[in-house]
Amino acid sequence: MTKATASSTTRKGLKRVVIEPVSRVEGHGKVTLLADDDNVIQEARLHIVEFRGFERFIQGRPYWDVPVVVQRLCGICPVSHHLAAGKAIDRIVGAERLTPTAKKLRELVHFGQILQSHALHFFHLSSPDLLFGFESDVKKRNIVGVIEAHPEIALQGVKLRKYGQEVIRAICGKRIHGTGAVPGGMNKRISAAERDALLADIDDVTEWAKAAVTLSREYQLSNQPMSCEFGTMPSNYLSLVKPDGALELYDGKLRARDPLGNIIFDQVSDQEYHERIREEVKNWSYMKFPFLTELGKDAGWYRVGPLARVNNCDYIDSPLAEEERLLFKEHSSDSSGLLHAPLAYHWARMIELLHCAEKIRELLLDPDIRGTDLINRDQKRTGSGIGVIEATRGTLIHHYEVDDNDLVSKANLIVSTTNNNQAMNESIRRVASQYLNGKELTEPLLNNIEVAIRAYDPCLSCATHAVGKMPLIVELRDQRGDLVDRLQKNSNGQFD
Repeated sequence: MTKATASSTTRKGLKRVVIEPVSRVEGHGKVTLLADDDNVIQEARLHIVEFRGFERFIQGRPYWDVPVVVQRLCGICPVSHHLAAGKAIDRIVGAERLTPTAKKLRELVHFGQILQSHALHFFHLSSPDLLFGFESDVKKRNIVGVIEAHPEIALQGVKLRKYGQEVIRAICGKRIHGTGAVPGGMNKRISAAERDALLADIDDVTEWAKAAVTLSREYQLSNQPMSCEFGTMPSNYLSLVKPDGALELYDGKLRARDPLGNIIFDQVSDQEYHERIREEVKNWSYMKFPFLTELGKDAGWYRVGPLARVNNCDYIDSPLAEEERLLFKEHSSDSSGLLHAPLAYHWARMIELLHCAEKIRELLLDPDIRGTDLINRDQKRTGSGIGVIEATRGTLIHHYEVDDNDLVSKANLIVSTTNNNQAMNESIRRVASQYLNGKELTEPLLNNIEVAIRAYDPCLSCATHAVGKMPLIVELRDQRGDLVDRLQKNSNGQFD
């Protein structure tokens, strides 16, 4: 039975509260909070308790297999891993400059992937908290409750995700774990019938996306100051941008900003990521802790994903999303022009969803999308390749080295959630400090902590749990190890 318990063996006499597992996220994780006698949180840690080993068992595989194999990292964002690996393999074969049709097909499937994943996270996992309140009745704070109370919103979420999956199916053959990217290009055209079917629905999709932005914006603005203070802390931000500073999701150069909005570095080649980013390992988590090299591990942690991308870019090259970005920027709490609140991730996420709908329309109407030249055949084999892409959850890095037998000899993956690791820990600490009273453990208390984690849309591993089916036990003990309070959730999601 999966459970959460408390240990009386603590350092410095601090009380320990363990929340395990974290629910409504992908994968297995737990949270440990250490509090002093006054119940002030001294430490908060998000532990990743699984070890998947992808970087090891990719080794020994032929390099051309990698874009297909790495999709198994995740059932929600396989296209992101597929394309990041595909870009790395393009480098290995010396054909990173794709034909116009191949690049636009990759961009199209990438926009479909981000659209469907953003819709899933916002409507299925996060909207119950936003629509009903963090401390509402747990029996209705789930997707079933949303369907019953807000059927139109729930249906729009389902249709948005379905549309994104149809984009993926048209290009990759299947909605999940299809194929598409091959060394130097793509292996399939989109048919005229498939293009026309997607065009037929794009007006509705765009309207639903606009409604989703409105919903997320109104939540953020109508729930101030809580929405601006909940788990909020200034941070550095990292993302890809275009040469002119526009939002970029498929290709581009690396840009980092500090909490005041100042540029740390800009237009850095993704092939130089290892010069700008280092990874720290800690003995209490299987997830690494990246940081910006020039700032060091203490000051150099950063955030990625929708909030980072909207904060980081100079503009968005689709008119509806750009209009929303300008509204977003107007509500910065200081002169930096940045929003630092974790809950602002939802607003930024829906702005990106709208951007994806606009770009899908643009690409479907582009004559190149029906071209026949799919492969750059001017290839020259090299020994290594790096692929960086803006995945749904943030900057995703795949780095491979290949031996003379065409087998992968080394692999390094920095996934989006890894980039957000320290930021999630900081948000947990701040929320726990605000809401933990140390005397009475309640389900709303646990959910407040999890809301902070869910804002980042983390993929803690490639495992996915069923919502509401995870048993949970939390105990709070004092310095002597005596039980102060205990809360148990059974496998049906009910609290005893």
